[in-house]
Amino acid sequence: MTQGGPLDEYAYCWSNLLLGNTPGCPVLEITLGQAEFTFTKGCMAAICGGDLQVKLDDKPIVNWSSFYIAKGQTLKFGLPKNGLRAYLAVAGGFIVEPHLGSTSTVMRERLGGLHQDGTPLIEGDEIRIGLSEHKKDAQQVSFRFIPDYNLPLRLRVIESYQAQDFPKETRRAFYRNMYSVSQSSDRMGYRLTGQPIAPPYSGVISEGIALGAIQIPPDGQPIVLLSDRQTLGGYPKIGVLARIDQPRLAQAKPGQSVRFIKGNRHHLQAIWNAWALRFGY
Repeated sequence: MTQGGPLDEYAYCWSNLLLGNTPGCPVLEITLGQAEFTFTKGCMAAICGGDLQVKLDDKPIVNWSSFYIAKGQTLKFGLPKNGLRAYLAVAGGFIVEPHLGSTSTVMRERLGGLHQDGTPLIEGDEIRIGLSEHKKDAQQVSFRFIPDYNLPLRLRVIESYQAQDFPKETRRAFYRNMYSVSQSSDRMGYRLTGQPIAPPYSGVISEGIALGAIQIPPDGQPIVLLSDRQTLGGYPKIGVLARIDQPRLAQAKPGQSVRFIKGNRHHLQAIWNAWALRFGY
């Protein structure tokens, strides 16, 4: 079964850090907005990630910050202004019974979540929160650490899998091409459209797929596989998207431009290690 979990791990980690939550604390991933939550007791909360024009009782909430929600107040998410997904955390985390050691909701495999069967939240659902707290000072992420999700993406790739099976000119074309995010993108993977590149052969014996693997199917349009990906795949793979860059792709809207850059594995591993230590991994 697949791993599940937050698609934008960067925003997810910041939402917990702002509240002093332990790493891995359950939060809500909200895609495309159009949701609202009424709180039956007061608590500290935080929102990070895409700007979904959040309001607390019609008062705008600053993104990438923590704030207090009083008993009876309603938090409303509008349409995306920057990015696609927001992460709502509460002090102490949301209380969800673990399923196979995880509180993640994986719809495609019907696993986990509030209902334990992979279904998303629906109107009327009630979720317990970890801590009921008095108001504390708000915290905000420095502007230096807040990404602009609307900018064109430049994503670093670690060549692996069958990279050497692709002719040199094909690999050059892969890095020269400008791709666009397809409408057919979801938590399983992002499909890209652009000048096709020819795969070296029609398929491979099915093998395990790493987070961020870049498949090249017969039509030559890359597919970047993410948190809810299938566990096995038989398309040739030119490499893996650097983990440190995966959150940026997770916030990309259909039509957004993407270009790949050949990355250095040791350099990217060092960046990821520093990032993981920062958030207590």
